[in-house]
Amino acid sequence: MEFSPFEVVVDPELSSRFPGIEVLGVLLRGLRVREWSEEVEEAKKAIYEYVRKKYSLETLKDVHAFRAYRDFFWRIGIDPTKMRPSSEALVRRILLGKELPRINTLVDAYNIASIESEITMAAFDASKITGKISVNYSSPDEEFLGIGMDHPLTLSGGEVVIRDESRILSIYPYRDSEHSKVSLDTVDSVLLVCGVPGIPRSKLEEALEIAVRYVQRLVK
Repeated sequence: MEFSPFEVVVDPELSSRFPGIEVLGVLLRGLRVREWSEEVEEAKKAIYEYVRKKYSLETLKDVHAFRAYRDFFWRIGIDPTKMRPSSEALVRRILLGKELPRINTLVDAYNIASIESEITMAAFDASKITGKISVNYSSPDEEFLGIGMDHPLTLSGGEVVIRDESRILSIYPYRDSEHSKVSLDTVDSVLLVCGVPGIPRSKLEEALEIAVRYVQRLVK
């Protein structure tokens, strides 16, 4: 597997409204994504123990990174008690005694990295991406079919989204598209760490390093 930096441009208007919003990316090449592996399952067991030692349900909302995502959600009109930031939701799931979902080795690997780093992540099949990736606002009546949805959403306009040059890839930072999702056929992938105001760039850089290490170790 090879990896290299991948630039994601944040729209200046968005940066002005949400100072500190930033997305860092890496292009992963030569992946062999599998349905599951013993190594991934062992890594999950280790992260369960890590989470149970470090966090509690009572104090989870006060963790700095989770609080930053919650505050951002409120600002974009999403109730984070109903739609939780994904990194927090994964930690909460473990604290409730549930296992992490088994998707495939790449998604499972970056979910583990998201838990360890407290940072929300996303990954897309690079073969489904057209041109450059940017973060900006949706336009009225744009459609978006998220993973697991039966019917596309018609957006009202003004939603924060990740997009390539032909379509929306994600409603930022909580729902990815069906079109560009990682699958067992994925060979190259763009992996993103999703920042919001209040989370320093250094923490995003650390999260990206953690994610790459897990992918190198678990996606062979």
